[in-house]
Amino acid sequence: MTSHPVLRGVATLLAAALLAACSTVDPGPSVAPVEPSTSVAQADARLAAVNAERASIAARYAEREAHCYAKFFVNHCLDEAKERRRAALAAQRDIEIDAERFKRRAKVEQRDREIAVADAQFRAEEAALAAQPPAPPRQVGAAPPPKPSPAATRIARRNAKARQEAEQAPQQAAKAAANVAAFEERKRKAEQRQRDVAERLAEREAKAAAKKASEAAAGK
Repeated sequence: MTSHPVLRGVATLLAAALLAACSTVDPGPSVAPVEPSTSVAQADARLAAVNAERASIAARYAEREAHCYAKFFVNHCLDEAKERRRAALAAQRDIEIDAERFKRRAKVEQRDREIAVADAQFRAEEAALAAQPPAPPRQVGAAPPPKPSPAATRIARRNAKARQEAEQAPQQAAKAAANVAAFEERKRKAEQRQRDVAERLAEREAKAAAKKASEAAAGK
């Protein structure tokens, strides 16, 4: 009977230890402060490294997650893996923020320098022009005749061709009418020759038939 309280005490201590183990999560590595970027090349390199490290973090988390399912305290192990992943991603995010901020600031500074250089060049040109003596007045002579534009030349050539075609149109029409009349006359003569030949053939056939009929009547 005296062993029951002892067993209950041991069970109570074991349960408390189990609860403490399940509720306590290793916070993982702390996020160290990021050293500021000092050049655009360094910022670009850091951004590329962040992308590569994020892939590595995802791979390590997947490996830890698979390893956790083989342990007794699965949830505790998964929570610890998630916390490590969160801390690692937060560190990479801080690096990314610093690199992108430096690149934006460098871009703005470069633009300001370019504006300053352009403004200084403009002021120097203005000062040089102001220091030059005024140019002597130009002698106004007879202006050369204006050269005809290519478009006007093409239009004039096209109009001249149109006038020439209009002037030749009656002659072309008369020539075409003469050709048609000549063709019709040749056609009429050809048809007349065909009719004459047909008539002569019919006349010969009629004479031959009459002769044959006459000879047949005489033979009877």
